[in-house]
Amino acid sequence: MDPITAATTAATAFKAVQKGFQVARSIEDMASDLSRWMGALSDLEQAEKELKNPPLFKKLFAGSTVESAAFEAVAAKTKAEEDRAQLKQYIQYSYGQSKWDELVRMEGKIRKERQETIYKQREIRRKFVEVIIIILSMITGVGLIVLFALWLRSLNQ
Repeated sequence: MDPITAATTAATAFKAVQKGFQVARSIEDMASDLSRWMGALSDLEQAEKELKNPPLFKKLFAGSTVESAAFEAVAAKTKAEEDRAQLKQYIQYSYGQSKWDELVRMEGKIRKERQETIYKQREIRRKFVEVIIIILSMITGVGLIVLFALWLRSLNQ
């Protein structure tokens, strides 16, 4: 997921959580919004990691795009940290420290599950595509060299 989409999802989910606190919904009633927010934060963190180590072809052909995406990821992460601090205050004030600790444990579980499934699959897919592109490039290069050699040979005859 790109940083902009993750940031938008996080902002939307956080607004829903804020609204829930304003109308005094219980934290259990806001579980889906909190889960969506946590998932978006996890995606945002993963996008930042991927931007620090972009795929080979992205480095070669999309240099300026990588820098702008990295800037967007840092800005989104800063906003997410502010939202997290605000959420911590809401929860600690309304439910106490134990509820916040429970939420942090749940967030860790969500991050771990996403790491083991979504991000791992995406990384495998990315590496597979890179290998295929490298192989096709090598085959094309060898083919061009062979064609050039055959063309030179036909000129000498």
